[in-house]
Amino acid sequence: MTENELHLFLKKNFPKEDEKCEWKEFKNLKHSVSGHLGEDIISYISGISNSGGGNLIVGIEDCTLNIVGIQNFHDYNIDNIKFRILGNLTHFDSDNFEIEEIKTSDTNKTIWIFKIPKHPFRQCVFAHKKAWQRIGEHLIEIRDERKEAIIYENVLIEDWSKEIIEEATIDDLDENAIIKARQEFIKRNPKYNDDIDSWDNAKFLNKAKLTIKGKITRTCFILLGKEEEEHFLDSAVKIRWNLKTVDNQDKDFEIFSIPLILSVDEIFLKIRNLKYRYLREGTLFPDEVLRYDPFVIREPLNNAIAHQDYSKKSRINVVEFEDDHLVFSNYGTFLPNSVEDVVLKDTPEESYRNPFLVEAMRNLGMIETQGGGIRKVFNFQKQRFFPLPDYDFADGKVKVTITGKVINKDFAKILIKNPEITLEDTLVLDKVQKKKSLDDVEFNYLKKKRFIEGRKGSNYISYNVIEPTKDKDLLAEYINNRSFDDKHFKEIILEFISKSGETKRRDIDNLIIPKLSAVLTEEQKKNKVKNFLFSLSKEGKIESIEYATWNIRK
Repeated sequence: MTENELHLFLKKNFPKEDEKCEWKEFKNLKHSVSGHLGEDIISYISGISNSGGGNLIVGIEDCTLNIVGIQNFHDYNIDNIKFRILGNLTHFDSDNFEIEEIKTSDTNKTIWIFKIPKHPFRQCVFAHKKAWQRIGEHLIEIRDERKEAIIYENVLIEDWSKEIIEEATIDDLDENAIIKARQEFIKRNPKYNDDIDSWDNAKFLNKAKLTIKGKITRTCFILLGKEEEEHFLDSAVKIRWNLKTVDNQDKDFEIFSIPLILSVDEIFLKIRNLKYRYLREGTLFPDEVLRYDPFVIREPLNNAIAHQDYSKKSRINVVEFEDDHLVFSNYGTFLPNSVEDVVLKDTPEESYRNPFLVEAMRNLGMIETQGGGIRKVFNFQKQRFFPLPDYDFADGKVKVTITGKVINKDFAKILIKNPEITLEDTLVLDKVQKKKSLDDVEFNYLKKKRFIEGRKGSNYISYNVIEPTKDKDLLAEYINNRSFDDKHFKEIILEFISKSGETKRRDIDNLIIPKLSAVLTEEQKKNKVKNFLFSLSKEGKIESIEYATWNIRK
């Protein structure tokens, strides 16, 4: 391709700069790949990806479309530059990212065309720890409205569960499963109580939205199909129950198949839901509850069925760790924006992986689609003072852990003695006691309610929350976390240097660091001492006389 032909090609395919196209000279690639934030290649890739995907053409003069070519490649080629770029981007779709090299045959000028995919579903692409976007031909840090549009976007998913199984008939359905479906349907839909006995099976299946105009759907077969006829489904629809000891040794297992409306009851009966007893302070009579409220077992199991990505041809797993906790897992990303959104907003999600299956399960009383099911599970755990459910979304799966006992007795005591703490409060406080980081909204919320003290990143549960427990261990932990104020430590340092004379920094560290708040990391403690010394030096009280050595200023 000659330079003139390349110019015509670019003019035809990339005629102007906008949200989806950017021309950049970048004649020298040495500092252009990951250099100045907002001006380098990775920033433009982030911006174009967050704006829906498009192209970045390098070696083209801005505005004019004149071909200048890349003149200094540094040590890059189109293979290794791809690895450098991917290493500096977060949440970027590497599978669909391509770089095309075009070299003019007459003038020996080289340009690169970066073909940039759209951001992943509900995730912004970050460069330099910032998300960028394009507005016209301008690159800016992502605006809140664009960020929210990405985070809360819906996706059209082909509904696998709605497909018709042409060869299947009502005779391929399990009679006991149909009877169970009728019983559950009338519980959820009592308005049909006087009519349901007059319906034949075909009419009932249509009313329950299991079939479409009398034709058997995959949903109908998942819930009601005969086990021996599972060949009608082109996917593995099985649930594996596995009993393990707490130290992960296998004790028993069983695999359940269709019809799942019956299998869920069989799995429920497999789980050893024994009584759990614990003493409340001030009484000799123990509280006695089941380890797992029945709803806490059924809801995650039925959710796994409803939201399983059946195209993966994988089993749903229920793992029971003996007298300790349950783990439910299924393939498929979690479609709601976050667990916190579902629990706190208590509203239905706008999109589902298998909407036809979800609607049928709702009609049969197997799940709730009004946003309340997961919230109920959290509430049941809070009422028992057990740890809140833990969600893990790694490896393209949803894994839910339900613990059937008190793990942190101190935290349970805090909840018992502070009944005004709501589920919303517990969700965020749970992060504090698990030493997870808080975002600005969570930190400010807990500060306003006087549930925590300290600075962001080194916060701890407040005296207001601990005092009602009358627990000396919790109070000692609080005092240890709070430590002393900066003035106190600066006075100790001054006295130490005054009495010691020339003092090494390591000696000051050894004196102060053990006394600092327990919520600080080792690095934060060292920085704290560094700041004390800087402040005392600025006040003219001490001076550095040689490297890492201090003395009283004379």
